[in-house]
Amino acid sequence: QVQLVESGGGLVQAGGSLRLSCAASGSIFSINVMGWSRQAPGKQRELVAVSSLDGRTNYADSVKGRFTISRDNAKNTVYLQMNSLKAEDTAVYYCYCNTRTLGVRNYDDYWGQGTQVTVSS
Repeated sequence: QVQLVESGGGLVQAGGSLRLSCAASGSIFSINVMGWSRQAPGKQRELVAVSSLDGRTNYADSVKGRFTISRDNAKNTVYLQMNSLKAEDTAVYYCYCNTRTLGVRNYDDYWGQGTQVTVSS
C-alpha cells in the first residue's frame, strides 16, 4: 500500500503564502501523476493542480498565476507553493498520487488525510 503524509497547512493572512508538502511512501514501483485537490465547507472537492511524470502541469483557473506545483521524484514528494492567498482559498487540501505498487500492473489513486489551510481576510 501507499501512504501520503501532508504538511505545511495553517493560518495565514490574505496576501500571504504557504507551502504544502506531501510525501508518498510504501510499496511504490512508479508514480505517474501527483497533485492536489481541495474542499471548502459546503462545496465539492475541486482539483487544484497536477504534475505528470513527464513534467507537464495543470492548474485550476482559480489558482493560475498564484500557485505552483512541483515534485521531487527521488523523494516521492509533491509540493504546492501558494502565493497571494485569498479568503476563498480556505479549504482542506488533499494530495494524491496515481501510483503503481510492487507486484501490481495497474496504477491506482491514493489520497492523503488532508491539511487545513485557512486564509483570514
